Amino acid sequence: MVQLNTNVELYQTLQKLLSDEKLVASLDPETRKVAELFMFDFEISGIHLDEEKRKRAVDLNVKILDLSSAFIMQTHFPNKIDKHLLPEHILYNFAHDGNHALVSSLHAESSDDLVREVAYKVFLYPNPDQLNCLDELLSSRDHLAKLVGYPTFAHRALQGTIAKSPELFLNLFFSCRYNIEPSLYCPFFSLGACMEGLNLLFRQLLGISLYVEQPEKGEVWCEDVRKLAVVHENEGLLGYIYCDFFQRADKPHQDCHFTIRGGRLKENGEYQLPVVVLMLNLPHSTSIAPPLLTPGMLENLFHEMGHAMHSMLGRTRYQHVTGTRCPTDFAEVPSILMEYFASDYRVVNQFAKHYQTGQALPKNMVSRLCESKKVCAAADMQLQVFYATLDQIYHGKHPLKRSTTEILKETQEKFYGLPYVPNTAWQLRFSHLVGYGAKYYSYLMSRAVASMVWKECFMQDPFSRAMGERYRREMLAHGGGKEPMLMVQDMLQKCLSVEDFVGALVSDLDMNFETYFMDS
Repeated sequence: MVQLNTNVELYQTLQKLLSDEKLVASLDPETRKVAELFMFDFEISGIHLDEEKRKRAVDLNVKILDLSSAFIMQTHFPNKIDKHLLPEHILYNFAHDGNHALVSSLHAESSDDLVREVAYKVFLYPNPDQLNCLDELLSSRDHLAKLVGYPTFAHRALQGTIAKSPELFLNLFFSCRYNIEPSLYCPFFSLGACMEGLNLLFRQLLGISLYVEQPEKGEVWCEDVRKLAVVHENEGLLGYIYCDFFQRADKPHQDCHFTIRGGRLKENGEYQLPVVVLMLNLPHSTSIAPPLLTPGMLENLFHEMGHAMHSMLGRTRYQHVTGTRCPTDFAEVPSILMEYFASDYRVVNQFAKHYQTGQALPKNMVSRLCESKKVCAAADMQLQVFYATLDQIYHGKHPLKRSTTEILKETQEKFYGLPYVPNTAWQLRFSHLVGYGAKYYSYLMSRAVASMVWKECFMQDPFSRAMGERYRREMLAHGGGKEPMLMVQDMLQKCLSVEDFVGALVSDLDMNFETYFMDS
């Protein structure tokens, strides 16, 4: 792709096409948009440079891909610590390798304070090779941006997004979790019940059902991967979702959605159906219980399924702009919107039943879960601002004045309520620096949009078919084939200002979540 994006002959052909006003006027809007996106890709790849500099741009892009791959892999590797350095009573929480305990995550949902402390300090202990990899990745991105005419990589990355430039960035806030015990909720959130809840919601909102389909021999990469057919009540099969939901030793810990095959209109007039993967890290069933989800896992399941529906319902002419292939600060809107549904008692009450007794989730537990999202609502937003600011600094003016760890410490102390822990380097586990380089702010921008869509369109009735159809028509169908701001404004049926985005985030902090958890 990098070599194609610096192919002068292709560029000149496209340039000739776009300079023909009569020809451009004859193109449908999506074709014209895709042509403009290709031209944009040419320009940010350095097509205007001389041959020597174009080659350097290609080499830098290849180097960045290699460094990104290396960084991502290392973010998931466990850190080792001698067993004798840990209290014996917590050793069972960690995998073992001879005389070492392997710490492969933060164990954030453990109820044991000491387990969380050990995991944080060991898992985030600085790795010199990973530090060098990050330094080289940031430096290479900066060199590439300057080579193709941008002052920083952030300016290059934000072209064509809702934000458009780093200067628009950031007036916002943060959220921790109230003191609830996740294990008390797990019996009400069996995986089967949660999937049925999604099925009920999609059926009422969009006329869509999810059906388990038997895969062919060799079709899936692990025996516990499930294949779902996504079927519309009138239109039939829309696509397939492979659900890789369960923990295993060689699997990355990052929950995600990715595309195997994008949707597009084929030359024979048929539509190529999209195929995607949802990858989570849920617990397996046991001899006495099905897979049981914590509230956080439930929210992640709904989040990733929002991405999947974006992919399934996109109906674009070109694969280049199908589904989630759109500006990053719009791609997170459908997934974050699904979190609002996961927090609405009218939705949760449809499926949250005890896996043994069938009892509905009690109202007093609902209230505590409600408070967990209300009392510390500022904390998560403050954390997101910290992450986004750190990302912008790393991809801003170079050379960096201090090490990435020193910048982390300084930024955390300025933007975040919790102090930096000495001898840790959290940024080395920040895998989003690869896929979301200079665009991590997208979560905040997308949350603002999702908040507005929820309040204006779904809060009164989370099962509204009319709003579901409008959502599909105005936002999900276009992928990246339409300007994101136009999609948002068409959905909300009004023009938006910067103040609207900031106001949406601030109002989320003040919102009385009891409205979500009241029985309709």
